[in-house]
Amino acid sequence: MKIENTPALWQIRKAVKPWLSDSAQPVLFGCSGGTDSMALAVALFMERSNTKVIPIVIDHGLQDGSAQITSQTIDRLKQIGFTQVESARAQVTMTDGLEASARRARYQLFNQFIDTYQPKYFLLAHTLNDQAENVLLGLARGSGTRSLSGMAEQSNIYIRPLLKISREITTAACDEAQLQIWSDPHNEDLRFSRVKTRLNVLPTLEANLGPGITNALARSADLLRDDADALDGFSLEYFNQADQSNLDVKDLERLPKAIRTRVLRLAIYRAGAPAGSLSAEHIASAEALISDWHGQKEVSLPGNVKLLRNSGRITLLAQ
Repeated sequence: MKIENTPALWQIRKAVKPWLSDSAQPVLFGCSGGTDSMALAVALFMERSNTKVIPIVIDHGLQDGSAQITSQTIDRLKQIGFTQVESARAQVTMTDGLEASARRARYQLFNQFIDTYQPKYFLLAHTLNDQAENVLLGLARGSGTRSLSGMAEQSNIYIRPLLKISREITTAACDEAQLQIWSDPHNEDLRFSRVKTRLNVLPTLEANLGPGITNALARSADLLRDDADALDGFSLEYFNQADQSNLDVKDLERLPKAIRTRVLRLAIYRAGAPAGSLSAEHIASAEALISDWHGQKEVSLPGNVKLLRNSGRITLLAQ
């Protein structure tokens, strides 16, 4: 492979290089065997220098022959040059759809490998296209600012170095490196909303509104993330100075609604609601105790948390 003839791969190499450094700590990355993760794999191998880079391959067990696909991916990673490849089979419990359930099981295993290896970073192969798809799906669900802000390049130990790189570039990089890739049939299955967005919605938008929609959606995610970070920061600052289980209604009334609802969300989770369990409807009912007070009864929330307004305060009770 001649370096001067790999412009797409060079873009990916430049994207991963800042996350690699000479360190006693290894760097891990998730590899499905698909286009994006194989492009990430070869770039990491070429830029690794003295950093130990370990691919992590997860068999979700959701398709016939999944064990063979995992084995083939491991072989291809070794052909690239990786001498150590880790793999595990996920136990996917279907609770809230195939994609979300598989993701939860996958990250559970990722976190186990993080505990084992104590890496500096764990890299993921999400691209610009994935980011745009997330924004469109969030709009379709009527999601708020945080959901529409998509994925951050860095979320604690998890790094997404390819968020500014399109799937067209990762495909070209695999061609340049002459890599064999696995095409997940789920990526062509129109039963999934993400696949419909990828194959039908985004191309239609590009065809009717002009090229650049994918980039524009990803740019919107960046702007919305800045807004969400600021609002979350202001809300947390207020919350940390308040009586967190006995909030003053007059103080809450003075806050912009965007901050007030975030403060309520923080208080409800602190009172014991399970992480991720609060819906927009839950928060609206809680916020109505302040902005639409007409003597309504207590609000019951996940985790047996109850909110009630009494004597000018919002009291949180955990049963």
